[in-house]
Amino acid sequence: MYFSSHQLDSGLKQNSKDFLKYTQFKEKILFIWYQTWLRCFLFESFWLETFFIRMTDLIFIEREVVQSLKEYIQAEESKLAAVKRWANKLEVLTHASTSDPEGFLAHPVNAYKLMKRLNTEWSELESLVLNDPSHGFISNISVHRQYFPDEEDEKGAAKALMRLQDTYNLDSESFSKGKLPGVRYNAFLTVDDCFDMGKTAYNEQDYYHAVLWMQQALRQMDAGEEAKASKADILDYLSYSVYQMGDLQRATELTRRLVSIDPGHQRAGGNLRYFERLLAKEIREVARNKQDPAKEKPIQLGTYERPRDYLPEREIYEALCRGEGVKMTPKRRSRLFCRYQDGNRNPRLLLKPMKEEDEWDNPHIVRYLEALSNEEIEKIKELAKPRLARATVRDPKTGVLTTAHYRVSKSAWLEGDEDPVIDRVNQRIEDVTGLTVDTAELLQVANYGVGGQYEPHFDFSRKDEPDAFKSLGTGNRVATYLNYMSDVEAGGATVFPDFGAVIWPRKGTAVFWYNLFRSGEGDYRTRHAACPVLVGSKWVSNKWIHERGQEFRRPCGLTEVD
Repeated sequence: MYFSSHQLDSGLKQNSKDFLKYTQFKEKILFIWYQTWLRCFLFESFWLETFFIRMTDLIFIEREVVQSLKEYIQAEESKLAAVKRWANKLEVLTHASTSDPEGFLAHPVNAYKLMKRLNTEWSELESLVLNDPSHGFISNISVHRQYFPDEEDEKGAAKALMRLQDTYNLDSESFSKGKLPGVRYNAFLTVDDCFDMGKTAYNEQDYYHAVLWMQQALRQMDAGEEAKASKADILDYLSYSVYQMGDLQRATELTRRLVSIDPGHQRAGGNLRYFERLLAKEIREVARNKQDPAKEKPIQLGTYERPRDYLPEREIYEALCRGEGVKMTPKRRSRLFCRYQDGNRNPRLLLKPMKEEDEWDNPHIVRYLEALSNEEIEKIKELAKPRLARATVRDPKTGVLTTAHYRVSKSAWLEGDEDPVIDRVNQRIEDVTGLTVDTAELLQVANYGVGGQYEPHFDFSRKDEPDAFKSLGTGNRVATYLNYMSDVEAGGATVFPDFGAVIWPRKGTAVFWYNLFRSGEGDYRTRHAACPVLVGSKWVSNKWIHERGQEFRRPCGLTEVD
């Protein structure tokens, strides 16, 4: 039902309580307008970047280009066959005419046909040769090129593989040979693929990964695999990367091998002399003891320690993603139960209560079974797909949505009035949690492809970032409700490094936890992460529920940590 401004003014301003509702209603309208404008702005700006074109679309685009290429090849083959027929026919004629030119031309028909051929038929042949059947293919590929990934996109894909390599403790050979858990299709990396991976890392001054991938390229080349990259180039990158990792001895061995292959290499001779001078200061007579480069030990995962980065709980986080270090004890498991949740006798849940399982006892994390039907999941994905853009996070200082390197996914925001399914899902969240969603953020749909992740983070704003949600005017994020809309073949868990919990995606289920204590203080234990997807695609949708409106639904406790 819609109301005019006059009806609103006269109906809602009857008393101070109604006036407060009226004010909140207007603020909500302005907030929805702002969210819509902001989402459109972000969608428009991100859509222009080719990296965020859906990968499935690229598959079909490539199929069209291949079909166009095959048509071009067929046209070229038809043209070449026609030219060959001309050549064969003319070869027979010229052989006869040149053996006895005067006798050949004595026949008036031969004289006529010679004139005709030179005047007409050779012109036709010239036109045939000049005809370029590549125009259709060039036109087709030019149209699709706007959707092709660029150099930055290729770099991002390479970094995703390295991220998976680190998180799941996989060596380069596992990727190169396609030895991944849960895969349905074989995929292999060639010497040139491994070489390009190593170059990407090298150009980023990531010598740790450069060593791993250049070593794999060298290993495959030594095994007899052919490649465009030369062994000298591989050794050049590998030896310097090894030197940067502080391994002078192996860098010297590799450089010697490079010099033996290419004595005139521009840098190898100078590098070798430099390495040997440094090495001589550390180890006596190492050159004499390490003369045979064939005896060098191959570099494996773990040969060098991965440099530490900005994330303090990196090792714990990645171990949990692998299913290691989970702090689920028999005593804790004995405190976990399952139950039927009717939302405190909510009428919509009385006949069909929600199945609820405890995932963790403290902080309390629950999973709801059959939270979404397959039909609802498909409708949500259908609504979200056209507007998927690079996922954003709120800048803690400004409160503005922005992209971040630690969150790699695509997301879209859906309003309740867009479709009855979204409205129904929102109502279900309110019914089962007992919290109002009137002040919650819109339903966010996210898709994590291979390598997609969200590194450890807090959903709520901390004391040092008071303006994170100021523009919303709805307080802090009191709770998180997360729908899993797909199964994942490998990877993609939700982990809590602080207390060692792992929540694995299960299609159609949802998990729920509080980010704030009843006092409004943040529960810092709820710092969590979305692990990189190793194989498959992960779809989720989440609802961030805010403080405003929960005053009587979740009253304050007696202590700061109730």
